[in-house]
Amino acid sequence: MNPQARRRTHRLFRQALRAHGESASRSLAWLQECMHPYFFITMADDPAAVVNLASGLASLAEDRRITLVDREKKLVWACLNRPGSVYEALLALPSRPLSYAEITHSYRPIPELCCEVEIQRFEFDRKPHALIAQAGPAPAPASTRRAVARALRALYPTFDFGELDKCLGLLWRNDEAYVRISPPERVARVLWLYQQGRRHDGLFLDVENTQDVLHHRESRLLFAVGNPDERGFLAQVLEVFHRLGLAVRRSYCLLVSTGVHPYFLGTFYVTTRDGGLLEKHSELFRTLQAELYNTQILSTAGHTYTGFVADRVMTGEEASLTNALVAFCHTSLAHAQPDRFDLGEVRRAFHASPDVCLALARLFRARFDPDVADRDAACAEALAAAEALVSGYNTGHRHLDEVRRTIFRTALLLATRTLKTNFFVPEKHALAFRLDPAYLKDLGEELTADLPAGDPFRVTFFYGRHGAGYHVGFSDIARGGWRTVLCRSADDFLTATNTLFREVYVLAHTQHLKNKDIYEGGSKMVVALDVSDLAAPAEAELRTQRLYKLQYGFLNAFLDLFVTHNGRARHPRVVDYYGEDEPIELGPDENMHDAMIELIARQAAGRGYLLGKGIMSSKRVGINHKEYGVTSLGVVTMAETVLRELGIEPRTDPFDVTLTGGTNGDVAGNAMRLLLTRCPRARLKVIVAGSGALFDPEGADREELSRLILQADLDAFDPGRLHPGGFLLLRRGRRQEGLKELYRKLRRTPSGVEEQWVTADDFHREFDGLITSVPADLFVPGGGRPETVDANNVGRFFREDGTALVGAVVEGANSFVTPAARAELQRRGVVVLRDASANKCGVISSSYEILANLLLSDAEFLARKAAYVADVLAILEMRAEEEARLIFRRHREAGGTRLYTEISDALSAEINAHYERLFAFFLAHPGLAADPLMRRVLLAHLPALVGRDPALRRRVGRLPLKIRCAILAVELATAIVYRGGWEPDLATSVREYAKRQFGG
Repeated sequence: MNPQARRRTHRLFRQALRAHGESASRSLAWLQECMHPYFFITMADDPAAVVNLASGLASLAEDRRITLVDREKKLVWACLNRPGSVYEALLALPSRPLSYAEITHSYRPIPELCCEVEIQRFEFDRKPHALIAQAGPAPAPASTRRAVARALRALYPTFDFGELDKCLGLLWRNDEAYVRISPPERVARVLWLYQQGRRHDGLFLDVENTQDVLHHRESRLLFAVGNPDERGFLAQVLEVFHRLGLAVRRSYCLLVSTGVHPYFLGTFYVTTRDGGLLEKHSELFRTLQAELYNTQILSTAGHTYTGFVADRVMTGEEASLTNALVAFCHTSLAHAQPDRFDLGEVRRAFHASPDVCLALARLFRARFDPDVADRDAACAEALAAAEALVSGYNTGHRHLDEVRRTIFRTALLLATRTLKTNFFVPEKHALAFRLDPAYLKDLGEELTADLPAGDPFRVTFFYGRHGAGYHVGFSDIARGGWRTVLCRSADDFLTATNTLFREVYVLAHTQHLKNKDIYEGGSKMVVALDVSDLAAPAEAELRTQRLYKLQYGFLNAFLDLFVTHNGRARHPRVVDYYGEDEPIELGPDENMHDAMIELIARQAAGRGYLLGKGIMSSKRVGINHKEYGVTSLGVVTMAETVLRELGIEPRTDPFDVTLTGGTNGDVAGNAMRLLLTRCPRARLKVIVAGSGALFDPEGADREELSRLILQADLDAFDPGRLHPGGFLLLRRGRRQEGLKELYRKLRRTPSGVEEQWVTADDFHREFDGLITSVPADLFVPGGGRPETVDANNVGRFFREDGTALVGAVVEGANSFVTPAARAELQRRGVVVLRDASANKCGVISSSYEILANLLLSDAEFLARKAAYVADVLAILEMRAEEEARLIFRRHREAGGTRLYTEISDALSAEINAHYERLFAFFLAHPGLAADPLMRRVLLAHLPALVGRDPALRRRVGRLPLKIRCAILAVELATAIVYRGGWEPDLATSVREYAKRQFGG
């Protein structure tokens, strides 16, 4: 370019720059006039962003958006305020956890553009939960605290000022800059919102009508959510506003860490589309509340949301019900016929039939909406309409129609056989449906033939955004653990949900057999949680958050139904067709952390559950299973009895053991501890655990094993302590070699430890086959998934000549061996003591913990804990030994023709049958529970400490009548079976039998 042309070009640039500067100055003046003052407060730390906005404002005539700030922890965009602009921006955000989101509109349109400007500010500076949890006191400046306190007294006088320092400190640690720059009124509002969210179980919505700086009337909406979904939550909230015709003028959203999970604190300034206010008691507010709360249940993934909700076919609540119906129908049908009723087919049935979905939703509303006036007429009309749609369903494809009609009939059962549901409770994170178990008979034998015989007392179905589950109980008063299965892939989730109902049913049935020695019948809760989108190692914290969200949601849904007053659900939004108190106890199981155990106990007590903190066992102020090894005590006691029957004295003779479960696990770890302590010549030759597997031809080094027990996983075993010929197979520490995945194997040779790398196929072949490749006198399954040993692989326990590789199996893990495999083992000479007998002591211990909760305060229990626990441990050994001896006695009496497991089942059935008759008898004769003779029966069941302490003896009579009747029933029932001497005439026998057994 020649010099003259260059000068001309530079002159044009300077003219454009001067014009741009003049335009920017005009734009800045306009922004100062038309933007809310708080915009300039929040942008004070970034004046360059305001300069960029003023400079680029005119370019919005052509550009979709302009970037004002783009840094690692902050992103600020400007765009024209058009429908969906914020939603589009949220979808375009980087996949980083938000800590702050601010949306601000101008009060007037940009000159010449006829459209308001919208500023979108996003910050990504979320503090790690561990950092917040471990941080010490972080007080805000005294002047800030005084100003915030004054604002709270003026605006929110009901605020609990005893929590001011804690709440303000939490906010300060999360976002010091926000507290520093915000007016005291805004900080006060956030603190009040946080406190209200916690008080309302993590969901709170309120509205205040106010006016902006130009005196325009607007509604300030305050929304708090504990532990919201990490993926697209804010976008989902804004979609609700858009769908309900609410215009968001400004919004300020904080996500703070509580040290455990995030908390969403949102302030939205809204008007209706015509500029009106949102009144608190209006139908629009109630609808908004229901839809916003429903964001905790309704996933935005899948056709139910994108096709039904987004297209206005149904409301968000109706979509959540549809998703729950999908989950219920799939889990109810797939366990019997997985190919016919796979998850995809069930989803397609509902997605193809929105009319059926809406008819089912209308039926649910007619039955359970407490605001329905003429319920009987409404139910009859809605049921007739739904049944007509289902029976007449016809696409012209006969096979498809048969499948879908079965699916829809199953959905009708959920609508008609549910006795109470929390569907119309506003503040909920999950759905619960307490069903009449007669629905199983309605399904028909074809779809229930794979379930154990016997009718459950109750079935409760739970549904959440990322999972579903069941609680099944076989008795009025029932207890059993809560297991959550983490599904780390789509295949895992499909497999888990295919068999979910059968798994929980079998476990509850087994628990009922196991619970024969206590006053609570058997129950179980199993939940499948989908974490397939959080499978990366770096997302472990998010997996834990989702686990807690699901468990917290299901717990509160449980309490919505089972917190009762005079038999009826206490919550006014629960229509209760059952009308009885239901004393249900839970216990820790897979993926139930200590923090959640304590929270469940506190929440149940706080919400007025009839058992209070006794809802949950293994609490800090309780009898921790792992600490005392209560389950393993029964397993090892029974194992010793078995070995003696086989001619081995376990306390002095050598014997070989194969065991599954980790050194750090409750059942397996404590079983190893007891075997090493009580049986000095026991050789633990094979240990198969989640982290790896060990084989040692001379038995694992006792000192090295003791070092790991209840402290570390098996992969921490020092390979140098193996005997020659021994090896470790390690699941962790894999490596990739081309397309091959290789696993590490450490073999002990005479010259030292040799490292090998084996293919995935070789690893799994050796890992899975280890328990059947080494002869053992005793096999103790102390961990592992249900049905690991089944009819397909049980033959591996036998040599080619038919002789058994193992002498006895004592099941420490639930349902590790299938019934068919148990029978085959026993027919071929192996002694098998099933789970219902072998590991019953854990649940017995939990029962006594709950009794302690009912009889003693926390302080009293801690003061007496050593003596109380010692009494319980003595009861556990007694119960394990007396059952094992009775099993072998009856086996001998039958000439060896009855299987040990058949005898075990028969004992449970016998005791439970006596219990049911006696329980009903005592309930029908309540005065008997106060009889002095029956008082001795009650005390005989309780730890000796209770009988020795006069104050505690008096409290026994204050136990709820139902529980006293149940204790009397079980103590007499177990005595009848274990000791004998019972006469058939119930009415005349109770007193005479009690005199003979418990003193006249």
